[in-house]
Amino acid sequence: MNLPQNKSDPFAAMKIAEFRHLMMGRFSFIMGLRMLGTLVGWWIYELTNEPFAIGLVGLAEVIPAVSLSLYAGYIIDISEKRKLLLKGISFYLVCALLLLLLSTNFSAAQLSKNWIAFGIYIIIFLTGIIRAFTGPTFGTMVASIVPKNYLQNATTWNQGIWLSASVTGHATVGFLIAFIGNTKSLIIISCMILIGLFFLNQLKSKPPLIVRGEKTGLDSVKEGLVYVYQTKELLGALSLDLFAVFFGGAVAMIPVFAKDILKVGPVGFGWLNAAADIGAIIIIILLTFFPLRSGQGKKLLLAVGGFGVCIIIFALSKLFWLSFAVLVISGILDGISMIVRGTIVQMKTPDHMRGRVMSVNSMFINSSNELGQFESGMAAKLLGVIPSVIFGGCMTILVVTTTWFKAPTLRKMEY
Repeated sequence: MNLPQNKSDPFAAMKIAEFRHLMMGRFSFIMGLRMLGTLVGWWIYELTNEPFAIGLVGLAEVIPAVSLSLYAGYIIDISEKRKLLLKGISFYLVCALLLLLLSTNFSAAQLSKNWIAFGIYIIIFLTGIIRAFTGPTFGTMVASIVPKNYLQNATTWNQGIWLSASVTGHATVGFLIAFIGNTKSLIIISCMILIGLFFLNQLKSKPPLIVRGEKTGLDSVKEGLVYVYQTKELLGALSLDLFAVFFGGAVAMIPVFAKDILKVGPVGFGWLNAAADIGAIIIIILLTFFPLRSGQGKKLLLAVGGFGVCIIIFALSKLFWLSFAVLVISGILDGISMIVRGTIVQMKTPDHMRGRVMSVNSMFINSSNELGQFESGMAAKLLGVIPSVIFGGCMTILVVTTTWFKAPTLRKMEY
C-alpha cells in the first residue's frame, strides 16, 4: 500500500486505491438506497393519503435493524467482511427488484392499494434485517483499509461520500418520480445498487480479527455493549444523537409538507428531502480542508441545539424557499454532529471490537432515524402535522440543554 506522506493532506485517505473503491461503491449503493427510501415515502403516502403510514415505514425497518444489531456485530467480527458486505448488498438488490415488481401495472391490476402497501412494508422489513449487517460492515472496512493516523480524514471523506450520495439520491428521485414514474425510477435504483456491487467487489479480503469460538456468542455480544457504556464520550455522543434525531425527525413528514402544505409536488418534495443533505455536504467539504481543532464536544452540543431551532422554523414556514433554507442550515449543523460523532467512534474503538461497536453505533442511528420516523407519524396523528414537528424541535432543544449540564465530559471533550 502506498501511503501519503503528509498527514495534513485533505486528500490523504483518498490516495489509497482500495479506499477509493470503497467510497465509489458506497456512493453508488447509498445513492440507490436514498432514492429508494424517498420513493417509498412518497409512494406510501400516494397509496394511503395517511401521514401515519409514513411512520410505519420507519417502524417496519427499525424493528429488525435494532433487534439484530448486537448479534450482527458479533457476526461481523468473526466473518470475512468483504464477502459479508457483498452478500448484504446482493440481498438489497433483490428487495429493490421486488419493489419494482409491486410498482408495475400488472401488480396494480391484481392487487388493491392496501395489499400493495402491505407488500412494501414486508419488503422494507427485510431490508431492515439486511441493514443490521451491512451498515456496520462499511464502518469496519474503513479502519481496516486506512492507517489509524488518517482515520479522522477518512471519516470526513466517508461521511462526505455518504451525504453526497444522499443529496444526489434525494434530489434525483424527485425528478424521476415526476417525469418517469415509480416503476422506471426503481429500475434506475436497481442499477445504482448493481454498480455499487461492482466497485465493492474490487476490495481485498478482510479476514476476522477474532476467532470463532474464542468466547461464547452472548459474552462477545455483551462485550461490545459494555465497552460503549464504559466509554463515556462515546456513550454521550451516541445518546445525544439518538434523542435529538428521534424527536427532530421532521424529514419524515416532508411528503405531507410538500404535497398538502407547501403544495410543490414531487419535484419540490425531492428538493426538500435533499436540502438537509446539501447543507451537510457543504460543511463536510469545509471540514475536510479546515477540520475542527478544538472544543469538539461543545460544538457538537451547539450544533444539535441549532438543529432543533431549524426544525421549529421549518414547521412554521409557509414559504418553499424559507423551508428549503432552514433545512439546508439544519443539514450544516447535522454535518458537524456527524463528523464529531463519527470521529469519536473510529478513534475510540479497538480493532478487534469494531464490528460490535459499529453495530451498537448502528443500533443508535437506526433507533433515532427510523423510530424517529415512527414517532413523527404517531405525533402527527395525535397532534397534527405542524404541531408535531414543533414539538419535536422543542424536545431536541430540551435534550441538548439537559446534556449540556448533565454530561460535562462530553461538553469538554476534545480530540
